[in-house]
Amino acid sequence: MGYRSLRACVDDLDRHGHLVRIDAELDPSLEIAEIQRRVYAAGGPALYFSRVRGSAFPMLGNLFGTLERARFLFRDALVGVQRLIELKVDPGQALLHPLRYLSVPRTALCMLPKRTRSAAVLACQTQLSALPQLKSWPDDGGAFVTLPQVYTEDPDEPGPMHSNLGMYRIQLSGGRYTPEREIGIHYQLHRGIGVHHTAALRRGEKLRVNVFVGGPPAMTLAAVMPLPEGLPELLFAGALGRRRVRMCEMQAADGSRALPVYADADFCISGYIEPGRMLPEGPFGDHLGYYSLAHDFPVFTVEHVYHREDAIWPFTVVGRPPQEDTTFGELIHELTGPLIPTVVPGVRAVHAVDAAGVHPLLLAIGSERYSPYAKADHPQELLTQANALLGQGQISLAKYLFIIDAGDADGLDVQNVSEFLQHLLVRFDPRRDLHFQTETTIDTLDYSGPEMNRGSKLVIAARGSVKRTLPTSVPSGLTLPSGFSEPRLCLPGVLALRAPAYVRGSDGSDHSVERLCEALPITHPINTFPLVVVCDDSEFCARNLNNFLWATFTRSNPAVDVQGVAAATRDKHWGCAGSLVIDARKKPWYAPPLIEDPRISARVDALAKPGGPLYGII
Repeated sequence: MGYRSLRACVDDLDRHGHLVRIDAELDPSLEIAEIQRRVYAAGGPALYFSRVRGSAFPMLGNLFGTLERARFLFRDALVGVQRLIELKVDPGQALLHPLRYLSVPRTALCMLPKRTRSAAVLACQTQLSALPQLKSWPDDGGAFVTLPQVYTEDPDEPGPMHSNLGMYRIQLSGGRYTPEREIGIHYQLHRGIGVHHTAALRRGEKLRVNVFVGGPPAMTLAAVMPLPEGLPELLFAGALGRRRVRMCEMQAADGSRALPVYADADFCISGYIEPGRMLPEGPFGDHLGYYSLAHDFPVFTVEHVYHREDAIWPFTVVGRPPQEDTTFGELIHELTGPLIPTVVPGVRAVHAVDAAGVHPLLLAIGSERYSPYAKADHPQELLTQANALLGQGQISLAKYLFIIDAGDADGLDVQNVSEFLQHLLVRFDPRRDLHFQTETTIDTLDYSGPEMNRGSKLVIAARGSVKRTLPTSVPSGLTLPSGFSEPRLCLPGVLALRAPAYVRGSDGSDHSVERLCEALPITHPINTFPLVVVCDDSEFCARNLNNFLWATFTRSNPAVDVQGVAAATRDKHWGCAGSLVIDARKKPWYAPPLIEDPRISARVDALAKPGGPLYGII
């Protein structure tokens, strides 16, 4: 719906029974985050916290807590956006079905940003310490803004049409930042702000930054959209919000043009990044389910903190998936899924697996179109398409990419992870179909590599006839080499083994999984399982699909941790004749997983008892 403000959105949700108001005073340090996580897990409503300890501003959580509610928020705009995307895929449809696309001109008009001289967000000013100090996990390094809309412009070509709006982490307090004056800004590889920051550094200039918080929900979703470089997120926000994004022109103290301010935001933190200034940012409990540790990132010098008179502070909590940001991924897939074939020809569908932490595992359905030269069962164009995917923006951060041929997969839904994996496992040839990229970039938040941003990738491409039957139970009396035990079935064809804890040897590595593979003859019954996962807790890994995905793909670096039975290298190509084995044990350099504070959990339990302010809510 085309909301004019976040307050209008809250009132609309309240009228339609999608929101609960909580009037008890609650602590933004751990307590409110734990409540939000529990309500999200239960598929509950949006949460309006009217009394926030230490701040005069109310907080809004779980706004995007369910896909149904996200669709409700944009109920008047989704069809128009989808029609616009359809025409992007096939412009000729407008001539064939003109009535179907009557809404497109209005949607396109709404995409153009609108200049304004007034802005509700400029009504008041405050200090950083007056903002809600949200801390989500016990070892977080301070308070964070978790739904920021970080706005920058290209220093070489200033203006909204050369802008970037991204959701980059903002640390409000803690660390070595000067209180009320400095905050942390954390952006990862392949993010649009990085292009602008690089240009500012080349020019020897400060990079001006505005952080918007709140406003109509269309801007929040636009900030996480994986749009092509050069396409401003403001355009998408206008289409999704059914109204042009109003940007208020500003002047700096010296009379020069400053960054424009999003007029309908609830808050705006305005300032700049000074060239060369870095301080440790973090730790922060992140979406892979582990802390991202403290590392040097740019320092944001704050000049002004603006807010509207009726300001609301929206927030989310991230952690091991699924969390509220899962909904962003689902809605983005609904909207942009049809665009995939226009970006990479031949690719029918992709799925960044949320339960695996998004970037660690990407599934794709491609198509072999090299007829009459195609070789039966031999992936060819699939590999071209895999390489093309790994060259696309944030998709390039995928660590494991599994791709199958649409010709074998009639009706297979790429979102059905279990069926997809089984389809691949019965067809791939581990001697031929494993393709590694070493010494490359991985997600900044992924600690499986030897250092930040550095690791490897593995593409598995599979097509053609079924090559094996997948076991659906653990063979009775299965014997294993010393130290390995408790075999558990994760999925048909996937076996988890409990292994000794990882211990670094004199060369800095643990070779126990290599020794396991060497000790298993090709005739061993374990080789009926095409994939074996070696882990610290096989029962946990096999308990459900989400555990398997999370434990396996967040805890392994392909070039180091993928081994195999009867492995061999031919013409520099590595493969194995027996089981593919992934070492998914926790390594000493990994960041710790996210665990709730038991004292906070007990306090929230008490608030939820009969007569308590959270009774009936959690």
